[in-house]
Amino acid sequence: MVRLPNQVNPSSAAYQENYAHHHALATEFRERQRIARFERPLRDMQRLARQSKLFVRDRLAALLDPGTPFLELSSLAGNDAYGGEAPCAGQVSGIGIVAGHEVIIHADDASVKGGAWYPLSVKKIVRTLDIAIENRLPVVHLCDSAGGFLPLQAELFPDRMHAGRIFRNQSILSRMGVPQVAIVLGHCTAGGAYIPALSDYNVIVAGTGAIFLGGPPLVKAATGEDVGVEELGGAAMHSSVSGTADYAAASELHALALARDIVGSWPKPGKTALDRTEPEPPDYDVDELYGILPKDPRVQFDMRDVVARLVDGSRFHEYQPDYGTTMLCGFARLWGWRIGILANNGVLFNDSALKGAHFIQLCDKQRIPLLFLQNITGFMVGKDYERRGITKDGAKMIMAVAGASVPKFTVVVNASFGAGTYGMAGRAFDSRLMFAWPNSQVGVMGAEQAANVLTDIKVKQMTRDGRALGAAALEAIRSPILADYRRQSSAYHATSELWDDGMLDPVDTRNAIAIGLSAALNAPIEESRFGVFRL
Repeated sequence: MVRLPNQVNPSSAAYQENYAHHHALATEFRERQRIARFERPLRDMQRLARQSKLFVRDRLAALLDPGTPFLELSSLAGNDAYGGEAPCAGQVSGIGIVAGHEVIIHADDASVKGGAWYPLSVKKIVRTLDIAIENRLPVVHLCDSAGGFLPLQAELFPDRMHAGRIFRNQSILSRMGVPQVAIVLGHCTAGGAYIPALSDYNVIVAGTGAIFLGGPPLVKAATGEDVGVEELGGAAMHSSVSGTADYAAASELHALALARDIVGSWPKPGKTALDRTEPEPPDYDVDELYGILPKDPRVQFDMRDVVARLVDGSRFHEYQPDYGTTMLCGFARLWGWRIGILANNGVLFNDSALKGAHFIQLCDKQRIPLLFLQNITGFMVGKDYERRGITKDGAKMIMAVAGASVPKFTVVVNASFGAGTYGMAGRAFDSRLMFAWPNSQVGVMGAEQAANVLTDIKVKQMTRDGRALGAAALEAIRSPILADYRRQSSAYHATSELWDDGMLDPVDTRNAIAIGLSAALNAPIEESRFGVFRL
């Protein structure tokens, strides 16, 4: 591997303008994240205090090993939905260290509608458990939920990937031998009662924790029986009569300490062995990423400059440097692990698609994890390219991405449009983790192109009706289409809908991928099922 040359001039006017723009975007992202994580109405925080409950972030602090990293996932999920009333989709998810064990955490946030599950809450919990299954990560559940948000029940209850998938995933984890512990810190009602019941261990807090399929009002309505919370599903009953709970705790801190003891007793699984050396930082300042990214997302830039600020020693062995040059492929190390990188330096032509497919095969055969850095407008279109088989060649790359057995990670660093999103391991292709930068966009095509296409269709419809349009009328049609498309393709909308596993400040990318790599090695890597052949 050779050290990538420094092509960045921090004193140039373009760099300075780019830096100011992207640093401001990162600052805005961090502020939005802070608000979503910590700002709650005073009445909700007072309600928690009256109930002797800790805020979810304080629960996490007491659970996690001090001084260890916590990779929070989808921290802005739901923030573009429900009128802003469900920050973080009412859930906290992430990968962290508990009693020396790598785990994934799912925590209800009772400061958001009593921990009620919105449709995106369910989607986030399901995704959290998908990550646990894919990476064989033990799970810690912090349970404190009022159950499904009834006004939206049709969007969270009946379908394949709705709430039932949570319990299906828990059952699959149990079958795989991946342990789970639930800490019942509040009410677990209806379907939510199954989270502790399906866990290997569960701890319930006396006085505030409760587990029941139907709470006292429902029992009264259904059977006419008058029964209180404690008698129906409290800590004493479940830990001494029903056996649904294993341990009764005197307080939340006591419950969290018990859970830490339980996790600490689990055997540590051996990790998949991959090529690794002593880690070293990049030779170039990661802060320079702000100046490398262009202010105008349509302006091309060299992804080698991004790679140089993510990988160990800024060293990179480029594969086929003179062929398919709009696809950058090569080997590097990240926190010591050897990885294969695919990054876009322009539209995907026939040769760049074939190059990418072949490189993926090489990495899969050699058990080298893949990192996709997306800045892609799609595969090239046009008569000549179709005659050369661009659709066929693009399908080869998509097949290689889907068939790779090694862990894949994806970061949307700028544009992610069209079928190029799929060829570069988009959401549908099961990357272990997928992140996006604040400037990124994802959609069928760019906002300007989409607005032009949709405006043209509208104009043709009106022309057929005999209506002529002037410039002002055309702009009146185009402007709202453009604004709506930009909103729907923005990084904030994508992460709100959980089309990724969270937004990242670019400077945090290296560490986030390293945590993901470490977690991925808890699971075995299947042998590649194909030989390597040139396409």
